[in-house]
Amino acid sequence: MKGPGLLWWLQTAAGISMAGPMFVVGVGFLRSGQLVGGIGFLALGTGTLYFPTYLVNRIGGPRTWLRRWIGRTGRDGTATGADANSESEPESESRRSRILERLR
Repeated sequence: MKGPGLLWWLQTAAGISMAGPMFVVGVGFLRSGQLVGGIGFLALGTGTLYFPTYLVNRIGGPRTWLRRWIGRTGRDGTATGADANSESEPESESRRSRILERLR
């Protein structure tokens, strides 16, 4: 029986810490009779609760980070793959293209 992992707990804690105040404000608005503001804050809190999980799914988890890191360097520490082609273009251009690829 395998329970939730450490990363899942961290994602949940981050989501609750960001969304908790929004839920409190939303409930306060609902209790005071301001339905639009209350529903708005509850909806915003629901989206914020899921945001850390979305972010980790978008950029990949620790296994993906390790695969990328291992794929960039060979066993002897020399560059392989895309880094070997960086000699033909300036360092700033290759770094900029890698950052832009991560944002996609």
